Amino acid sequence: MNKFRRFSVVTAAVSVCIGAPLAASAGSVQNAAGATVSEVDARATALAVVPAGVVQSAELETEHGKQVWSFDIKDSNSPNVIEVQVDAKTGVIVSRKMESVRDQKKEAKADQKNRR
Repeated sequence: MNKFRRFSVVTAAVSVCIGAPLAASAGSVQNAAGATVSEVDARATALAVVPAGVVQSAELETEHGKQVWSFDIKDSNSPNVIEVQVDAKTGVIVSRKMESVRDQKKEAKADQKNRR
């Protein structure tokens, strides 16, 4: 693991442990979609939840009226995926849930249907 990624993961882990949100990156500005937390910072926060995980997908979306960065993280110790949502304005984890292989297939089918 390179030094920058190790620093990001450790910083995110410390932030999550003490309950403080990660601040937006220096020089980051609010984008057109309203997010002030960068994908990079949100990703580091999400990966702190699943330290041995690999991000399979990431997207900025609106859930329950809030903009969130949503990450599907593959847990190397399980066939399941953990979906972690990070508030795009505060950097705080707002949701995390385990998705079974069956759940993943169902979600993929629904996404495909919505794209048509």
